Amino acid sequence: MKAPSLLRSLMSFSGMTFISRLLGLAREVAMSAAFGAGMVTDAFNVAFRIPNFLRRLFAEGSFSLAFVPVLTEVKEKESPEALRELIARAAGTLGAILLVVTAIGVLGADWVVRLFASGAVDEPEKFALTADLLRVTFPFLLFVSLTALAGAVLNAFNRFALPALTPVILNLCWIAGALWFAPHFDVPIMAVGWAIFAAGLLQLLFLLPALRRLNMLAWPRWGWSHPQVKRIRQVMLPTLFGSSVAQINLLLDTVIASYLITGSQTWLGQSDRLLEFPLGLFGVALGTVILPSLSRHHVSTDAVAFARALDWGLRTALLIALPAMLGLVLLAEPLVATLFFHGKFTPHDVAMASLSLSALSFGLPAFVLVKVVAPAFYARGDTRTPVRAGVVAMVANMLMNLIFVAALFALWHQPADLDGGWVAALSRVPGLHVALALASALAGYLNLAQLWLALARSGVFQRQAGWARHLWRVGLACTAMSAVLLLGLRFAEGWTQIPTWQRIVQLGALVVVGAGAYLLALFAQGFRLRELRAH
Repeated sequence: MKAPSLLRSLMSFSGMTFISRLLGLAREVAMSAAFGAGMVTDAFNVAFRIPNFLRRLFAEGSFSLAFVPVLTEVKEKESPEALRELIARAAGTLGAILLVVTAIGVLGADWVVRLFASGAVDEPEKFALTADLLRVTFPFLLFVSLTALAGAVLNAFNRFALPALTPVILNLCWIAGALWFAPHFDVPIMAVGWAIFAAGLLQLLFLLPALRRLNMLAWPRWGWSHPQVKRIRQVMLPTLFGSSVAQINLLLDTVIASYLITGSQTWLGQSDRLLEFPLGLFGVALGTVILPSLSRHHVSTDAVAFARALDWGLRTALLIALPAMLGLVLLAEPLVATLFFHGKFTPHDVAMASLSLSALSFGLPAFVLVKVVAPAFYARGDTRTPVRAGVVAMVANMLMNLIFVAALFALWHQPADLDGGWVAALSRVPGLHVALALASALAGYLNLAQLWLALARSGVFQRQAGWARHLWRVGLACTAMSAVLLLGLRFAEGWTQIPTWQRIVQLGALVVVGAGAYLLALFAQGFRLRELRAH
């Protein structure tokens, strides 16, 4: 069966992801209206971030990057029975390991919270709530990682839409927990924790019928010594850092943010999830559809097709990521105010979340391009290069965290803030969380720069014709869009002083006019969609 074009696969994946991300925004609106930004939401953000971080490693990070090339090779070269055996062994091994990890996380929740939110130890109520939430949300890791394995199998058969739709289940359960079930719980936020638990199980069950239709549904079996599972292990373990630098940095940010003013965890969490909209819609989508293609071309030793697919991914990433970055930076306050300024969410929360969103969005092009460049190494079995780049970026991120927090503290603190010592003073100065967002963005560019230099040295990437014209077109179109948005913002009224309907109208007009200006400038310069039709 002929594989569909990369553009068609991307559209299929992104279309379903778009539905999921819209519901993701709806869940954030529900959370901000129901709980605002404070101790309760800080506790929830820490409790969910820990299993979500591990999910990125096992589900979307190192496991997928190690599993997909091996899966593709077995699918292309061996029998369906061998492929089914690989899936059973991989599922059994991954499931058993994660069952142990989940048990440790649930039973040792207090110690996990001490490790990743040490600043909450001196706040008994916050600490206890975080630990209780973690015990409920940690099993999500097991369910969602097995869901990712099932999704990777479907992707190998060019079934991209269904796996991309599974997060809809999480968002629907989350919204139901926040709006409808929370009032019936003694501790309302616990309803959201149980909703996440239920969503993890439902997502896995949702994909099993599709596997059965492909005749790839097999009972999980332990396979630690299975030759192909051994190959996956050998690739997966070194890629734990290289594939998920942004998430590791975010988790380390959690530790520092636990010492900052109450609300910092929530503002950073909201910024991250708003960034996830374009990153998931395009960055993760590009990485998901391009990895099987690159693996297939590497297995067939088609270097020309490999380079062409990678070139397509890079061009498409820039075409989308640059205007998305500028839009998020310029429209940070309008976005946060329109989506979250309801219920218990205050104008101060809008200002704080807008600052971190602008800073974090600056790194969006790097985050998206890494999703395209990293698979070029993993598809060829090169795990060392991404790992080295990831470790360097992670260390640099931590150093920048400390430097930027210290610099902003020196600029913004008042003499009275120092009463009780500088550690206590950190929890009195608003806005320091911006330092963490900016450090993450810069670390993303450092990671990308290292991967790009290594890619250039390897000689694998052969640049196709027309790059100068492509960059010129995108640059001019981004300039036109920015000019239109800045002009529109001058005439917009104060975002926290106007009713919700007016915020929606103003933001909608800005988005439509800005996107229109970008597309009009692109097409006026001769760009046509057929340029993105690649195989």
